[in-house]
Amino acid sequence: MYRGLIKPAFDFITAIVVLLVASPFILLAAVALAVANNGKIWFLQPRPGLNGEAFTVIKFKTMTDEKDEQGSLLPDAQRLTAIGKFIRKTSIDELPQLLNVLKGDMSFVGPRPLLMEYLPLYNADQKRRHDVKPGITGWAQVNGRNAISWQQKFAFDVWYADHIGFWIDIKILLLTVIKVFKAEGISGENSATMEKFRGN
Repeated sequence: MYRGLIKPAFDFITAIVVLLVASPFILLAAVALAVANNGKIWFLQPRPGLNGEAFTVIKFKTMTDEKDEQGSLLPDAQRLTAIGKFIRKTSIDELPQLLNVLKGDMSFVGPRPLLMEYLPLYNADQKRRHDVKPGITGWAQVNGRNAISWQQKFAFDVWYADHIGFWIDIKILLLTVIKVFKAEGISGENSATMEKFRGN
C-alpha cells in the first residue's frame, strides 16, 4: 500500500509545496546560470527509471560544454563554473527534478538515476536498483554520495529496494537535510563529480 499509493501521493503533494517555497531560489539560480553559461540553464538527459525504462531528467546545467582540440569534453573540474560549483554544493541543481517527481518519473527517495549506458554493465543483483522509482535522494546519498565506490553505492541502492518503507524514507529525507548543510560527499575521490562506472 505504501509503495503503490501513499508514497506517490506524498511525492506529488510535497513536490508542489517545495516548488512553491523554493521558486525564488530556482529563479535566482536560473538567472545566475544563464549569465555563467551563455544562456544555457537546463541539463536534460535520458536516464533509466523504474524497470530501466528511459525518461528525461531535468537539472540545472552546472558545467559548460567546453571541448579540447580533438572535440572531446574537458574534464568535469575544468567545465564546472564557480556558480555551478556553488549550486552543486548546496544541491540547488537538484530542484528542477521536482518536475520529474510531479510527472511520476521519480520519487523524492530512491536510487539516483544514472546513465543509460550503465544498464548493460550491471550484474543481476545491481539491476534490482531499478525495481523502484529513482529518487532525488537515496540511501546511498546519505551514506557517502560520490565519496563511496560504485559497488558500495549499488549495494545501498539494492538494500533500499528491498527495505522501502515510510520510516526509512523519513530517515533518508532528514539525513539528506543534514548532508546538504554539511556539503558532504559532493565529489569523488579523483573527480570533481563522480568517475564513470565501467563495469564490475
